Amino acid sequence: MSEIGNSAGAEAFAGEVDGALETRIFRAMIAIVSLAVIAGAILAPWRVTTGLLLGGVLSILNYHWLRTSIEALLSVANEKRPRVKLARYILRYFVIGALVFAAYGLQIVSLPATIIGLCAFVPALFVEAFRQFYFSIVHREGSY
Repeated sequence: MSEIGNSAGAEAFAGEVDGALETRIFRAMIAIVSLAVIAGAILAPWRVTTGLLLGGVLSILNYHWLRTSIEALLSVANEKRPRVKLARYILRYFVIGALVFAAYGLQIVSLPATIIGLCAFVPALFVEAFRQFYFSIVHREGSY
């Protein structure tokens, strides 16, 4: 009990390239949405499959829009027209809501499946968390 292993410090993430984390999460989201749509096509009615597809695509677009909006928010001081990029931050919610409302109103999608598709970010974060946990265990040196 008196010997506690060193915590992973900044040196544990020294190999992390800028944007690599976001790219891995983005790719995990694409893979998760693809698997969900394939499973839905095999096991579920077509409205569930289209709901998963719509929600997944909107989730991926939302993640991309969020990244670019945050970059715009952080670079406000450097640009002359930041309001256009800042408006995209709020506009993305209206676009997602309008598309889901229209698709549900036309009875093209299942609303619960669309909401599940919109949550594709959560399993992508779990994939990344398990990846980080695995590498922290594997690269542990001498801490018992």
